[in-house]
Amino acid sequence: MAQRGTAFFDRKGNFFKSPEEATRSDLAALLGKIGDGESLAPGIAHTLLECRAEIERLFAEHDAMTVDAGGTASNVTRLKA
Repeated sequence: MAQRGTAFFDRKGNFFKSPEEATRSDLAALLGKIGDGESLAPGIAHTLLECRAEIERLFAEHDAMTVDAGGTASNVTRLKA
């Protein structure tokens, strides 16, 4: 008997059973290959997703400090978004 289900897809169109798995795949793709041998990107992507709230808070604090400091120090190169 046919059944109905929910599926999640990453940006490449790969199928996943959960939104977390699809997001981890997209994060790992953004990170690219990290390290020698087997890439560390999937593990880093997992950690990023698990620590999302803390990471977002850190970036918000960073942005506030940057504004409070009047922009960027002259010896610091801003990273492109």
